[in-house]
Amino acid sequence: MTGEPRSPRGTYMVNKIISGAVEGVEGTAVVVEVDISPGLPGTEVVGLPDSAVKESRERVRAAIRNSGLRMPSHRVTVNLAPASTKKAGASFDLPIAVGILCGTEEIAAERAKNVFITGELSLDGTIRPVGGILSMVINAYKNGVKRFIVPFENGGEASLVDGARVAAIKTLADLVRFFKTGILPDYAATGLTAGDTELMETEYDFSDVKGQAHVKRALEVAAAGAHNVLMTGPPGSGKTMLAKRVPSILGDMTFDESIEVTKIYSVAGFMKTSNQRSGHGACAVSNQRSGHGAALITARPFRSPHHTTSYSALVGGGKLIQPGEISLAHNGVLFLDEFPEFYKDVREALRQPMEDGEVTVSRASGKVTFPSAFMLICAMNPCPCGYFGEGAKCTCSQREVNGYQERLSGPLLDRIDIHITVPRVDYDKLQSAQKTESSADIRKRVMEAQSLQRERYRDFNAKVNARLTEPMLERFCALDSAGAAMLETAYEKMGLSARAYHKIIKVARTIADLDGGGAITERHLGEALQYRGIDRGTKYY
Repeated sequence: MTGEPRSPRGTYMVNKIISGAVEGVEGTAVVVEVDISPGLPGTEVVGLPDSAVKESRERVRAAIRNSGLRMPSHRVTVNLAPASTKKAGASFDLPIAVGILCGTEEIAAERAKNVFITGELSLDGTIRPVGGILSMVINAYKNGVKRFIVPFENGGEASLVDGARVAAIKTLADLVRFFKTGILPDYAATGLTAGDTELMETEYDFSDVKGQAHVKRALEVAAAGAHNVLMTGPPGSGKTMLAKRVPSILGDMTFDESIEVTKIYSVAGFMKTSNQRSGHGACAVSNQRSGHGAALITARPFRSPHHTTSYSALVGGGKLIQPGEISLAHNGVLFLDEFPEFYKDVREALRQPMEDGEVTVSRASGKVTFPSAFMLICAMNPCPCGYFGEGAKCTCSQREVNGYQERLSGPLLDRIDIHITVPRVDYDKLQSAQKTESSADIRKRVMEAQSLQRERYRDFNAKVNARLTEPMLERFCALDSAGAAMLETAYEKMGLSARAYHKIIKVARTIADLDGGGAITERHLGEALQYRGIDRGTKYY
């Protein structure tokens, strides 16, 4: 092959390859335009590329050459449209290479039309996985694209989009052969089916917990309605042990919820491996049996960041804005151990997303909104030494105790539905060989309660009681005269805020759902009030 491809009129052609990018957790369309024209050999990338995109020139050149293909000896201009949107990352390597190869007629340009292409290239022509595949494929499919070429490791994730025809390719040379012959490599031609997932089991079970029956009950209520919880108690009382077992009683995610979580983890770059474990600051990830890596997250996330976590790590941010821990915990649990030890700005940053279920991160590079509808579980000691309430064992002055507990602001505590004390475990209970109720039994009740909530709120945005709006409270949480009188008395004596008043009703609604979903009674309200230790003036919450 000699010369450059020309149109019938003798002018040089521009090849356009469909690709995509991610803004927040949503995909956006990007068209990679490649022009090969007379001039000194060289490649120029325009369209607001960042440094990683600009470096694609060298990666693409080396990958084409090392794949036994021809790099044109002319000027190559690459435009990433729309030019007004900043482009980041190495996901444009493969579409740029395909555009160049269409220009040199290594690939028939007609075969690359209306095909979504993305992937990073190694210098030897290997195609590396990229983040945000699911979001990009969903967006492209909605815009009419049906055929997709993605890195091999992203194949399972891309195939979650029903109706998408996905080819998962390992090397640039394999991709060129596919375009020439129309025949997929054997490794990419099988196993690409959506929903072929396998849920990993957690090793934690509530039957391992000795005593603490009232705390387990509170966590059951919290799990059933996705309520926030603060556990306070001395070291070794089981706060962390209990929190780590909460995922074992959570109800299943719906398919839409799984897609939301998978998109977040894909954007964050956590979908490139298939064996993450739940309960250790990670998420239980489903494995696709076809071998294309993690396909769909079906277990609710459980994130447990260290108390030295920065503001950006929790909320999200960075030079390339990425989701933080509160977004990685979306539709799952965010566990903050040693809660008062977190930086003040980190703790207070929780207030807005706890209310809204989303967080907006503004940086010089742009503004992004991430979903963050999480269930917050916090654990803390009652004082700096941890033994307040344990008699002479506590070495803290009253001033130190008050100062430690007052690190948590009133507005933040007001947003936590359930405050529960976790006392030291009695010796006889610790020595008992009797197994307590298993997670499977508790989970059954939780799922039944959540099923009632989904049915009740099927025509509304809320899915669980913790997300009820004030109009929904009036409609679905009406109190009888006795319950209203009881709550009025509590409101005046405890000095409740309007937010605390609504949260008590939401918790009572969940307790009633665990009882079968009937009307809220005085007993349900009484139990909900017991979970508001901070409003009762309890210093040892």
